[in-house]
Order: sequence, then structure tokens, then C-alpha cells
Amino acid sequence: MSDLLPYPPLDPTTYDLIIVGTGVPSSILAAGASSSGSSVLHLDPNPFYGSHFASLSLPDLTSFLNSNSLSPPPSNTHDFLSVDLVNRSLYSSVEISTFEPETLQQHSRTFNIDLCGPRAVFCADESINLMLKSGSNSYVEFKSIDASFVGDSSGELRNVPDSRGAIFKDKGLTLLEKNQLMKFFKLVQTHLASSSTEHDETAVKVMSEEDMESPFVEFLSKMRLPPKIKSIILYGIAMLDHDQDNIEETCEHVLKTKDGIDRLALYITSISRFSNAHGALMYPMYGQGELPQAFCRRAAVKGCIYILRMPVTALLLDKETGGYKGVRLASGQEIFSQKLVLDPSITVGVESLPSLTDQQKETLRVLVPKAVSSKGKIARGICIIRGSVKADVSNALVVYPPKTLFPEQLTAVRVLQLGSGLAVCPPDMHVLYLSTVCDNDDQGKTALLSAMSTLIREQAPENLQTDSIVENDTAVTKPVVLWRALYVQELVKGEFGGEISSTSSPDGNLNYNEIVESAMKLYEQLVGNKELFKEETENTAEEDDGVEIED
Repeated sequence: MSDLLPYPPLDPTTYDLIIVGTGVPSSILAAGASSSGSSVLHLDPNPFYGSHFASLSLPDLTSFLNSNSLSPPPSNTHDFLSVDLVNRSLYSSVEISTFEPETLQQHSRTFNIDLCGPRAVFCADESINLMLKSGSNSYVEFKSIDASFVGDSSGELRNVPDSRGAIFKDKGLTLLEKNQLMKFFKLVQTHLASSSTEHDETAVKVMSEEDMESPFVEFLSKMRLPPKIKSIILYGIAMLDHDQDNIEETCEHVLKTKDGIDRLALYITSISRFSNAHGALMYPMYGQGELPQAFCRRAAVKGCIYILRMPVTALLLDKETGGYKGVRLASGQEIFSQKLVLDPSITVGVESLPSLTDQQKETLRVLVPKAVSSKGKIARGICIIRGSVKADVSNALVVYPPKTLFPEQLTAVRVLQLGSGLAVCPPDMHVLYLSTVCDNDDQGKTALLSAMSTLIREQAPENLQTDSIVENDTAVTKPVVLWRALYVQELVKGEFGGEISSTSSPDGNLNYNEIVESAMKLYEQLVGNKELFKEETENTAEEDDGVEIED
């Protein structure tokens, strides 16, 4: 690694836990383990914090997506069995187009672009609860998302209501639809209130067990909600990805009513949680990369050692038993630990396997988690635009439910627009993040391009050859795109092993709940029954207003 900075030898050389990669789950784990008294070494081969959850400048983002990691030359050790580790890219079909290079060059370092967008947090998210419990909230500021919409191919954006007043002010709903929506929300709130009271028989009377186990979409139909309202609830509030109307075709993705109610509860409790937060969603100032950094700072306070630009090149195994002993760094130093957690993009190098005996290969198979086991893909898009997709709205979420952009659209497309008030772009621009889960690259990129054409006006890129673009009257009113990136990311599920584990890649959700849950499970396995951030809870009072939200 020619660009590796010279580092003095690490001292100490033995730790309870070594973590590679500074993404959100890894950073939570580092903060939790450090708070519980474990000695932790936290490494990242990148020159920045956040790993696949980072927020980067335009040049750094482009370099990250286009870079191909090369495996370091193998080295031998006399004391241990060495197994090479290599990086594999989680990204494919990367396409980057620049439309106004001179304009962007002037501001290239003022952008903070998320690798795993679109992503926002509900005010009642588990990630917020964990930040409050750990004290990491001291390092992050949030701002509210101004509005949420459900869109279609015609360009219409329907409001997702966030209060009783918003429902009755919504000009896109008829009086009947407003009453139906209010009645449904009241039913949900009554159910939640009765369920929270022990031995209260009204909980069963509000919603039966049969209702709770039925598909959520069928329950909404039972409530006689029209398609427009059902679409808002399913995709604008519950944030579902797959088409719920074709149950036979998408049976593995059908949401039960009890889970749908849980998602509505998250939305409802988020709206009222913070007095100075408008709506249910908020976003961190300077980008999503601030979240893993906040947990890393908390871990550092508790004694965790951090080294960036330091790849791990090999596993060190006991020659006799094949048990895990430690790792070799790119600097050549050998570091030892009881347990190891790997980034989802790191795997065992195939070149080193032929030198192993059959017994050693079997031991390695059991020892090393299947860090590359994929559970699907997600297509992501980023656009820098001049103007806004909605007049007088800077920060907004737009959701296109399945089949609303074109008949073959299988999954919902989410679009998050962010403005300069969040310190992610210059004042006269906005950043759009788009995503959709998909089975293959072409399917995902087709859906994203359809959403882009509905929302924004494209130019002929200077670095791509294309036919002239014919504009109509409606296209002129759309915001114009200055820069665009399309790429597909593998969805890699983390594996919990004994001595060696791996974390998950960014998932396809809008929030961090599943990521936080996986980090908490991994913590329990590695540390034992110790409560996550118990010491922080005992030493500091947990207050909801501890999350700083800018007006």
C-alpha cells in the first residue's frame, strides 16, 4: 500500500476486541464494548469515518465508488498460520454523470454526500433512543424533514399528514377521505393506549387477534379505506417496499396487521416526541456520516483506540488448533485479540486456501462468518439539482409506491431531498437521494431513472455522449440536474460467529432500526449479558430533550 502513512508500532498489542470498519453497527458495538470495560481497537482502511455509512465530498465519493481494492501481497509468519483477507466491492453498475463541471468544481468540497441514502430517522427511532442512552447525542445536531409526499408518474405529490390539523388542511383529500383517515388514526391510537395498560380487556375489543394476524392491507380494506388513503398508510407511513395488493405474488413480503400497527405507532409517537421537531422525521446536520462518528467519539472517551488508513491484511490462526489469535495490519505489525468483528466487504482470500490442509480449511469454514452472504440488492441514486422538487419546501421525502411510475415497477422508490440548511450542499442547490430494493441491477436502475424523469429535468452530460434532449413545457418548470450518480449495492447480512463475526451492510430501510437491532444482538453475543450502555444510564439522566434539533 504505497499511500499508507507510516505508523509507530501499536502498544499494547493485545485487546479484548478488534473491530474493522467504522460503520453504524461497528461504531455502536465499539462504544458499547468500551463502556462495559472491554479494551477495543477500532480500525478502518479508509481515510474517513463511517465506512459504507459515510458522508463524503464529491471527489471523495466518486473515488470511493470507482475504486477497486487490490489485495495486498501475501506474507508469511513463522509463529502462526496466516490466511489472507481481501476487500470485495459491494457496489456494481456505477454510473456517474457531470452536467456542469465548472459550477460543481467551485463547490466540490462544500458537499456532504451520503453513501447509503436516502436515509432519515424517526424521532422515536431506536437509534435516537440509543444515542440518548449512550450520550452520543451530544455530538450530533438534527433538523426536521419539512414534509412527506406520495407521488405518481403524473407528477402529482400528495401530502402524508402528520397531525389532525394537517389532515383537515390537506386540499388533496375530500371531506369523506379526511373523516376516514381521522377515524382510522383514532382507532390505532385507542388500540395502542389500551394495549399499554395491563389486564385491560378493551385491547382485545379494539382489534381482535384475528385482525392482528391478518395481512395489513386486508385490514385497511376492512376499514373501508379508499386506495389513495391505503397507499399513503402503506408506503408513506409504514414505509413498505413491496406491492401489498398482490398477496399471492409477494407473499414473503406481506406485512401483518400487528407489524403494520407497530410501524404506525413509531410514526405517531415520533410526531409528538420533541417539541421543536416538526413532523415525524429528522436528519443529522452535515450528513448521515455524523451518526457513526458520534458513537466513535463516545467510544474514544471510554478508551477505544482508533486508527484510520489501516487495512487488515490477514488472519492469524493457531497452527495446531486453527483457532483465531489475531490479525496482521498493512503496516506488518501483528495484533492479537480474543474476538474480531469484520466489515461486510472483507472476506478470506482464495489464494491463501490451497496452502491449508483439509482440516485447517474445515476449521476456517466454521471460524470465519459468511460475510458475503447476500440477501438481495438495492439500487441507489444521487442527484445534485438546482431548484426544488416542491416549491417552498427544502427538506422532503417523496415515495412512489409500486406500479405508480410504470406497470412493471415491483417495489417502492423513495426520494429524499435535502437543502443547504442541513450543511450538505451550497445555498442554491439541493441533493436528491433515491433508492429501491431490486432483484438485479437493470431492474433497480430502471425504477430510479423513471422517478428522476418525473421529478427533475436532465441536461446532456459533458462526459457522456447522448442524443439531444427534447423539452416540453412541463419539463422547463422542473429543477435541473447538475450531477448524477447511479449504483447498485449488495445487501449483506452480518453473521454472528464465536471468535470472528461480521456486521451488516447498509440495508434498504429509511431508518436504522434493523441495523441497531443487529448491533445490539452482536453486542450481547460478544460481551455477554451486560446491558448496553448501562453505565451511561446510571451516570446521566436520560432526557428526551437531550437530542439537539435546530429550528
